[in-house]
Amino acid sequence: MHALRHVRPLEHLRLAAVNIDGVLLNDTFSPVIHHFVTSRGGTYGADVERAVFSQSRTTAARALGAAAGLDWTPEKVLEVYFEERAAYLAEHPLRVLPGAEALLHRLRALGLRTVCYGGLDTSHFDACLGHFAHLFDEPRYICTNDFRPGIREITVDAFGLDYDQVLFIDDVARVSEAARDLRVPFIGHPSPFEHGHQGHLMREVGVRHLVRSLDEIDEDLLRVLDGEAAAGLAWAA
Repeated sequence: MHALRHVRPLEHLRLAAVNIDGVLLNDTFSPVIHHFVTSRGGTYGADVERAVFSQSRTTAARALGAAAGLDWTPEKVLEVYFEERAAYLAEHPLRVLPGAEALLHRLRALGLRTVCYGGLDTSHFDACLGHFAHLFDEPRYICTNDFRPGIREITVDAFGLDYDQVLFIDDVARVSEAARDLRVPFIGHPSPFEHGHQGHLMREVGVRHLVRSLDEIDEDLLRVLDGEAAAGLAWAA
């Protein structure tokens, strides 16, 4: 039994859009991208993350190749990158992060519809989170590769909601920047990767709600965000 089953629903927010890799699943992208660049003599910094993270595959591949000093086509970069990611996953498997299932129950118990999104295709969701499919609303998962970062497409096109009615939970600062520009409620869950820059970049964007674990996204925090959204203060200074 989940403790929040009969709690009072949130008043303003209607949907929670939750990123898959880095939020519900462990971050398996940062370590591979870091190794791809540094193993070839490139320098890995915040500028690389800005250019690669939450971009379309083709755009990310061009930036990744440039950072690694490679004169390769985007297709070649992607081919080698996914080979190296497969090798990494053999040693560091994908896993559902602690608190993910409880978070989904908590969001739904507070009256929110839920949807998952990310840059990989639906088979990634089915393989890793298919056992949680009942905790998401149709279409359950939205691939954002063709329209990064996807806030407008998820909020308006897929669900027909206003920007202040949707809470996004993501690990990438570029998404938080788009959320800020559209005044969309946002929670940042930056990767704990030791060479990562997303937490710092999110603070630069002005993200106020940063969490280190999914358990920190509790009922109290969600009610704070709901109140801020209702008052038009999701991104107040």
